[in-house]
Amino acid sequence: MTTTTDSPPRRAARTRLDLAAPLAAAWLGGWGVLALVSTLTGAGYPFGANDPHGGDVSLLRLVPVDAGAPIFAGVLLLAAVAALAMSGPAAVRRPGLPRALLLGYGWAVVFALTVVVPDARVLVVLGYLPMLIIGAPFGWPPVDYGQVFDWPLAARCAALVGGVLLAGALLLWQRRTAGACPACGRDDDERGWTSPASAARWGRWAAYTAAVIPFAYALTRFAWAAGIPLGIPRDFLAEMRETGLVWAGAGLGAFATVGAILTLGLVRPWGERFPRWLPGLAGRRVPIRLAVVPATLVAVSVTAATLGLLTKPEFWQIGHEFSLASAPMLLWPVWGVALGAATLAYHLRRRGACARCRRPVSRP
Repeated sequence: MTTTTDSPPRRAARTRLDLAAPLAAAWLGGWGVLALVSTLTGAGYPFGANDPHGGDVSLLRLVPVDAGAPIFAGVLLLAAVAALAMSGPAAVRRPGLPRALLLGYGWAVVFALTVVVPDARVLVVLGYLPMLIIGAPFGWPPVDYGQVFDWPLAARCAALVGGVLLAGALLLWQRRTAGACPACGRDDDERGWTSPASAARWGRWAAYTAAVIPFAYALTRFAWAAGIPLGIPRDFLAEMRETGLVWAGAGLGAFATVGAILTLGLVRPWGERFPRWLPGLAGRRVPIRLAVVPATLVAVSVTAATLGLLTKPEFWQIGHEFSLASAPMLLWPVWGVALGAATLAYHLRRRGACARCRRPVSRP
């Protein structure tokens, strides 16, 4: 009776997991072929000098345009081959040089696709997205949507998707070849920091840190909307009010405030069960992925934006002219890391016994 009940979840879990590597190989291979076509035709490369928006805050500005496409083609096609090599069931193997090389190359590509390529543009578009969607029927803000959602942005998002797919394939293969459960990563010698009690302790500090930084950013934008020149000259505030830029900043502040509140949900009871005032959802458990997926996306986007800012000389000049307006940006490197840690802690704290290996949650 027990075997009959347990079998379907195990088969379903195995089927979903086995799709990770083929999907990653198909996605990376497809974009690798596009990069190869761009190499042969000399057209379509969307980064560096060919990027009309935000190219100055990306590390890809350092790559010559003529060399960019062939580099992408080689990296993506080789990553697709690596993903195919990780397809299917893998026997448990001892750590060795081939495994280390494959994992090292794979994770380096993941870092490049999720952090280096997207840069600050993805985070900026995510911040403005609510305003763009809500204001589109009313013609506000007065922007050309074709210039916002263009080919360079699509290429950045495609790189982010490819990086996520490859990360899933790598994580699965890494667990399998280490003798751990491919679904949850648990083994017979699990470390104590992953236990719910430990994750609750360090996750609380990470969540509070990740919530304070965007809220501090929002306070400056709300002050400007209210006519208070917090950290900026009064004449500059007057110019922003005349152009309407101050209201765009207020919209970003509202988005940041919502994000800060939702970040606190990673350590609060209402982050596990929906509040009573939500009709139809009151008292129900919050699906783990509903919190983890968007929080991870924001954490990765913030980290990508931070890398671009850190490589821009103008960013370091902000530190020499410290003000209440620049202080939140100086804390961005901490924001991405803290949000990522808080999200991981939320996952570790809420996950139960694995449906595949049946290992229970670890204890401190």
